[in-house]
Amino acid sequence: MPIKTILIDDERLARVELRKLLGDFSEIEIIDEAVNADEALQKIEALQPELIFLDIQMPGKTGFDLLSELDRSPEVIFTTAYHEYAIKAFEFNALDYLTKPIDPRRLADAIQKLQGNDLRRTGSTPVLAPGILSEQDQVFVKDGERCWFVKLGEIRLFESVGNYARVFFGPNKPLILKSLNALEERLDTKVFFRTNRKHIVNLRMIEKVEPYFNGGLLLELKGGEKIEVSRRQTLRFKEMMSL
Repeated sequence: MPIKTILIDDERLARVELRKLLGDFSEIEIIDEAVNADEALQKIEALQPELIFLDIQMPGKTGFDLLSELDRSPEVIFTTAYHEYAIKAFEFNALDYLTKPIDPRRLADAIQKLQGNDLRRTGSTPVLAPGILSEQDQVFVKDGERCWFVKLGEIRLFESVGNYARVFFGPNKPLILKSLNALEERLDTKVFFRTNRKHIVNLRMIEKVEPYFNGGLLLELKGGEKIEVSRRQTLRFKEMMSL
């Protein structure tokens, strides 16, 4: 079934360009457009779309104001020229955050993420099952005032730090308020492996494996980190990685 979609943007050319880009995705059915938050509110309530592409900065009310007025929100993909709204977009649990001009590849990623979600409808409103995140999923990582929007497959390591987890990607190592156990429940076990009580590693980021103390293993990751695989997990690791 096509995904009923409304485009919300005060700039006509932006709507025209987005409509053109979405023409490559047969699963997206654009049922209407809106030029401001008030018009969008009426159309969302009347048409009950499953997805909206939402500009943030519009005359009068912002895209955030619109979402605050909705009793039940469809899936949201933000479209904006401004990077600084990413943190707040995360607070609204956006499916994705695209900056203008929209990169067709990033749009394709967003649509793929939408397809990957298990959409279950209660009445006419989609409810997302938590599900397992794929390595292609884009995730927000927020640490204080800084935030990143990073593909899960680019994260090489999660490290437990009390009630927090340190996330290693590129040169960055921000802390997030999430336990390692909670993260493990959302990660694909074919890609991410719990090596010990404190670490989850991305199997694709392993550069070297060496025997280690007391029958365990020592992994060296692409970022240079050396992570011990506990003796209990070593057998499971060898089973997973052997032919």
